[in-house]
Amino acid sequence: MKAKRNPARLFNLLAETFKALGDSSRVQIVWALSHGELCVGDIAKLVSMSPSAVSHHLRTLRNLNLVSVRREHRTLFYSLDDIHINGLLTEGIDHVEELIP
Repeated sequence: MKAKRNPARLFNLLAETFKALGDSSRVQIVWALSHGELCVGDIAKLVSMSPSAVSHHLRTLRNLNLVSVRREHRTLFYSLDDIHINGLLTEGIDHVEELIP
């Protein structure tokens, strides 16, 4: 772990990240984005949610820098912000798969 100037801020941000990933809808969205860049409509179809619900969750994920957005003309494309997010998802899935008999 890198030395941080403010450990309290570090742990607060980590807790916020885990809290955001504590919602199964947001985990599904992160899972969908782990396969590549998608627009809201495509994410909504993949996770069986309304586009407005997906947009709401994406706002939360963007605010925590878990996803990033790119505009192409009038369409917004979302992707995972960096490889660490995919790593968190993969490690979490590996962990819970061991719990399933």
